[in-house]
Amino acid sequence: MILIADSGSTKTAWMEVETGNMVVTEGLNPHFTTDEQFLDACATVRQHFPQLQTTDSLTTYFYGAGCGNASQRERVERLLSAAFRTGDIHVETDMLGACHAASGDRASIVAILGTGSNACYYNGTAIECQPTSTGFILGDHGSANHVGRILLNDYLTHRMPDGVRTLFYDAYHQSDDQLIDIIYHQSNPNRFLASLAPFAVSHANDEYCAGVLAEALYEWYHGPLEALREQSGYNEGEINFVGGFAKAIDYILRAYFADDTLTVGTVMADPIEGLRRYHLGTSMPQ
Repeated sequence: MILIADSGSTKTAWMEVETGNMVVTEGLNPHFTTDEQFLDACATVRQHFPQLQTTDSLTTYFYGAGCGNASQRERVERLLSAAFRTGDIHVETDMLGACHAASGDRASIVAILGTGSNACYYNGTAIECQPTSTGFILGDHGSANHVGRILLNDYLTHRMPDGVRTLFYDAYHQSDDQLIDIIYHQSNPNRFLASLAPFAVSHANDEYCAGVLAEALYEWYHGPLEALREQSGYNEGEINFVGGFAKAIDYILRAYFADDTLTVGTVMADPIEGLRRYHLGTSMPQ
């Protein structure tokens, strides 16, 4: 039995490769998740897949945000081993998972634009170039939480136009003090910030909201993406996207790259089906 998991900061999709049976638990980024939370999620997986109780041959591939750090990767391996009672465990980054899912064996730049953001040059076999990800405080340009940061800053400082500000309050019903408390005193502020991005997407016809989306993409394109292109030397070819936010702004991304030397290929919200194809050895998206 092969069990694959794609884990971001917001949710984790678990799938049994042969059947395609799937269950979703909370995001298990080890930088934000306690051992108890991780094991509770694994317990949910065990309940969903009763065959885990009886199989003596289980291979687990866990692709996760926050798993690029060696100590956190070892911690995830230990937790998975305790939860599933198997030693055949492979913990990789969500970035490599995105490459396998979106590009298969094709060379390309692969970008994650979800709750957070990351990007790399993938040579069709391995990640060849990947600038350091600096997380939601220093980085995550072009992500949902980046858009949320812009919106919230503008809302709290009254730079958001009055009409949009009223719509924003009606959507979330939080006082200024409550919003500050969520960001600075509650757990997983990156998830909360990301939860604000759909507001900009749903009001993308509004000049202000369109400007917020454009600002986030501009900072990503001329920051992390430009650095990656310079470091990798990959300037002509394919760029593929993974992430719920990327899928939500698919048409904006394609317009953004219309005159670029990089061509937008795959834009997928959830890489789990692509990962299943990869581990089955079947064809990748074209």
